[in-house]
Amino acid sequence: MKMPALRVSELTKDFGGLRAVDGISFQIEEGEFVGLIGPNGCGKTTTFNCISGMLELTSGRIEVLGQDATRMRPDQIQSLGLTRTFQHTRLWREMTVVENLLVPPRHQFAPNSLLALLRPGSRSAEKKRLADAYSVLDMLEVSHMAHNLASELSGGQSKLVDIGRTLMSSPRVLLLDEPVAGVAGPLAERIFQNLRTLTSERNIGMLVIEHNMNFILRSGVDRIIVVDAGHILMEGTPDEVRQNRNVIEAYLGES
Repeated sequence: MKMPALRVSELTKDFGGLRAVDGISFQIEEGEFVGLIGPNGCGKTTTFNCISGMLELTSGRIEVLGQDATRMRPDQIQSLGLTRTFQHTRLWREMTVVENLLVPPRHQFAPNSLLALLRPGSRSAEKKRLADAYSVLDMLEVSHMAHNLASELSGGQSKLVDIGRTLMSSPRVLLLDEPVAGVAGPLAERIFQNLRTLTSERNIGMLVIEHNMNFILRSGVDRIIVVDAGHILMEGTPDEVRQNRNVIEAYLGES
């Protein structure tokens, strides 16, 4: 039986007397592009933080590609193939854009970096990583900034480089927290189209937080999960979300 890329079961997270996430359950299949939407403070980012090991769950279970990741550290979860971005980018500011992309790929070095340089094939592997980095930057339309310092980037450009950095780790499950916030509308549309293509071509299970509901509804996602006050209000296709009365009343208004 095929395992989902990500399975979240009865995820609950309390902060003192406040329940931020209340028994959320859902799953993401390999090759599926899913949006996670809801108003500020509804529990979207807290859900991401619990899935990726940044926060300890109060209760529930997280499975990544069939393996129990509930109590794993973030680095252990990343080793299973799950990678994420953050709402606020965390680039290495004193490194160039392309240098930022060259750090994440796994299994780059032997324990002794000098030995890694002497290993047969290390030069060709490094050239391939560099070619992959430029390919990702081309896809994100920021290859012209490859040699700029990360500290010189705008907020929107930083978001794009952060996406590129996650793609360099060859993820099988990818969580993107508002990946195009601050990115101009036409470029944001193209980035989502490219993410759609990547999801299909690389068979990645992708979950994307997006605050702008009108944008996510027309962005080609397979399914949308709507969260309200720590609960799942509904999940379905973009058309089903548009037509759901509860969603219309809560987020879109009567019109």
